[in-house]
Amino acid sequence: IVYAFAGRERIMDLLQPVTGARLTYCYFRFGGVAADVSDEFIAQTRQFCRDFTQRLPMYRDLVTGNMILRGRCEEIGVLSPEMARRYGATGPVLRGSGVAYDVRRFEPYSVYDRLAFDIPTGHSGDAMDRYEVRMAEMEQSMRIIEQALDKLPPGPVMAEKVPRVLKPAKGECYFNVESARGSFGVRVV
Repeated sequence: IVYAFAGRERIMDLLQPVTGARLTYCYFRFGGVAADVSDEFIAQTRQFCRDFTQRLPMYRDLVTGNMILRGRCEEIGVLSPEMARRYGATGPVLRGSGVAYDVRRFEPYSVYDRLAFDIPTGHSGDAMDRYEVRMAEMEQSMRIIEQALDKLPPGPVMAEKVPRVLKPAKGECYFNVESARGSFGVRVV
């Protein structure tokens, strides 16, 4: 597991200059993004994707085949697709139960409708499937990042006329995105 922290630290090092935060980074803003990314950020991110993709087999070899991990995860915490839906599971937990649902695919936002990626799913719905889904999602994340970098448009990063104080119309609005832990939604009334 300690091997994976090196990758995590590189991600934090990439995001800190762009977002201004190391752990609680937030890039999106009303009307656009916080700041443009530099050519250096793009080059370093592409290098990270190459390096991380090469390291994933090592992570699999070190962790996935480990008898202790398998003994603690296989046939443990089994969630059938029906039970996962009933409990409101989302993200890797739902996909680990064999349900191929990802907000980015079925309720696309941003540029996700223009990106090619697979939705990894499990077969038996146990803790091992949830682990395997997360491992496969790391591979898919590298695909998504590379495509997103290829599609970065030139030009301004913020809309020109974003008011300093937002006064939404009366009513209610709900929007959700796919987060690392599943569907993350915000309702404003």
